[in-house]
Amino acid sequence: MDKVLDKDQIGVKSKQEQRRLMWLQVKQNKEAYLMMLPFMLVFLVFTIIPVIMSLPIGLTDFDMVKYPPTYVGLSNFYNLFLNDSIFIKAIRVTLVFAVFTGPLSYFLSFLLAWLINELNKTLKVIFTLIFYAPSMASGVYAVWQLIFSGDSYGIANSTLMNLGITTSAIQWLTDSTYILTVVIIVQLWVSMGAGFLAMRAGFQNIDKSQYEAGAIEGIKNRWQELIYITIPGMGPSLMFAAVMQIVSAFTADIVARNLVGFPSTDYAAHTIMTHAFDYGWVRYEMGYASAICMVLFIAMYVVNKLISGLLGKYMD
Repeated sequence: MDKVLDKDQIGVKSKQEQRRLMWLQVKQNKEAYLMMLPFMLVFLVFTIIPVIMSLPIGLTDFDMVKYPPTYVGLSNFYNLFLNDSIFIKAIRVTLVFAVFTGPLSYFLSFLLAWLINELNKTLKVIFTLIFYAPSMASGVYAVWQLIFSGDSYGIANSTLMNLGITTSAIQWLTDSTYILTVVIIVQLWVSMGAGFLAMRAGFQNIDKSQYEAGAIEGIKNRWQELIYITIPGMGPSLMFAAVMQIVSAFTADIVARNLVGFPSTDYAAHTIMTHAFDYGWVRYEMGYASAICMVLFIAMYVVNKLISGLLGKYMD
């Protein structure tokens, strides 16, 4: 007797068929996969394997200087949440940092990529370089330290004093009242990295004939083009940029350490990643540092799944 298929199963490939098609695609594009191989090997060795190893190491007391790791179970995680007040503060700082820098940087990257896409070819290259360059330049911190210098010669202080807004110099980089705000501003400036380039590429890859078809169908202005054609047409770029912004927001550390020092005053800019750096590369307590990184990885994974759910409709 023939097997009766449920209507929901019609057109759905079995796992065996999916694997066969996947290997067929690999064989057909073997040159492309061969070119990807060096990057994938580096990614495997320096990203995937360390992430996998961080969980078992996080269950140990591992001091690299004194003795081999010893199993302590969930003791490190227990101490993190119940005995480590600096870690709890780092969670709050990281959440504030992520809420402000993540969505805002994502929106700014999209807006700037959209505006640059409207320029001619030469100006596109120039402005793309202008906004991308800060993410590559390490000397940008020296410029911002000059802007937020704590004396009257600092650009921010001298401007405010000349305008009569303040009568004395503000200690932007040492006063805990201002530290996090300054770090967020600088992080936004240097955040136009891979996500920004992905959005630039996404705008360029949209078929121009879609806009002509949209005009025929009744689309009347640029705003409707953006909502109904542009955004749905660059789903993979939006997803990649979102992932990069999540990683950047939750792993922020270098900006704060270069700008306000380590540790910052009253731990005002002390993020989870800074806490992991402290225990991993300053104290060499790798077990505790791995537990911190595992908590951070889980938080990033959860947020990434939420964002994937929101942007998933644009991936088809």
